[in-house]
Amino acid sequence: MQFEELEIIEPIIKALKEEQYTEPTSIQEKAIPLILNRFDVLGSAQTGTGKTAAFAIPILQHLFLEREQNTYTRKIKSLIITPTRELAIQIGESFTTYGKFTGIKNTVIFGGVSQGAQTDALRRGIDVLVATPGRLLDLIDQGFIKLKDIEYFVLDEADRMLDMGFIHDIKKIIAQLPTKRQSLFFSATMPDNIVELSRKILRDPKKVDVSPVSSTAETIQQYLYYTNKSSKKDLLFHILRDQKIDQVLLFSKTKHGADKIARNLQKHRIRTAAIHGDKAQNQRQKALTQFKAGEIRVLVATDIAARGIDIEKLKYVINYDIPNIAETYVHRIGRSGRAGEEGIAISICEPEENTYLKDIEKLINQKIELVKDNPFPQTEKPMSDKEKKEFEKEKQRKKQEFFAAKNKTQNRPNSSKFSYKKR
Repeated sequence: MQFEELEIIEPIIKALKEEQYTEPTSIQEKAIPLILNRFDVLGSAQTGTGKTAAFAIPILQHLFLEREQNTYTRKIKSLIITPTRELAIQIGESFTTYGKFTGIKNTVIFGGVSQGAQTDALRRGIDVLVATPGRLLDLIDQGFIKLKDIEYFVLDEADRMLDMGFIHDIKKIIAQLPTKRQSLFFSATMPDNIVELSRKILRDPKKVDVSPVSSTAETIQQYLYYTNKSSKKDLLFHILRDQKIDQVLLFSKTKHGADKIARNLQKHRIRTAAIHGDKAQNQRQKALTQFKAGEIRVLVATDIAARGIDIEKLKYVINYDIPNIAETYVHRIGRSGRAGEEGIAISICEPEENTYLKDIEKLINQKIELVKDNPFPQTEKPMSDKEKKEFEKEKQRKKQEFFAAKNKTQNRPNSSKFSYKKR
């Protein structure tokens, strides 16, 4: 099927052709006609399936045709809510790309940066607003944004939104939307709480389900190393000695861990940057730009920060930490092997993560290929429940001792090495 067969208007077709997009993906083929016919849509699709275009193209078409009928005044008529600034920027770029010949204007707002440029864009007038929940509510409270004219509402990455604790913000936003609107709800997974939320947003929705989360792309080769916790970093250096692995998205489970991995790789003269929620927006954008340009070889990311990272022809993903939620593994490795390209996913598993790996293999219904040429094999056994309790107890004791000693030093009179007497 070609995009023209979906009855998409010429200005958007022209933009798609410039980007060399000719055939819609499965979710685009299923969702675009439904949205053009003004149905509410409940979409389930894993990362990399092209769902941004699935809602951006028909929304642009609706707005363009309204303008053509001379009934259009420039107001915020479409609102897209998404959990992270990276994803918001990516969605904004998609609207700009697909709508370049339509005259439809969009802007993106998110926290962590000065609001000046964002409020200036709002004053000039826009048609489509892409926003993260916190900054949106802030600018609504300040009087910069009103939602009374919204005709098209999209809640994207709904599962991640709930994981990040945005449920109350989402409810506040929904309460301010007009009752009469078209609503689109997209989520990679559909647990009960997501389905319950969708019922509050959508009216008689059409369901679009593409690539269940349990599936991994056939173009992705998956490999597994078993090792000990203490030898993980040495095994990573061993893997990266292969110079063919020239652009790697590496996953860490924590922000602190991401920074530590990045520092260790930099010490070995491997060009690396970390990206996570504690990094300033300009730092994150700089790292992502350098990674896409090939100036950085390894980009270390947490799962939340990685949402919205879309890198064409990314081949390598490394799971430095095995995720404790099996579906997360599918999302991670789905960053590679897109659009029919070959991808390679490498996972490094320490003893305490062995059970997570079993859950992953059960979900994807396949055994991940074990790499036998491993100079740092797993020799330790996972801790028993009793050992885990003792370990956590000892860790807590050391933490209390550290802070007690720190407070004692701070409260000691004249403890500063910079103290002096007046003469």
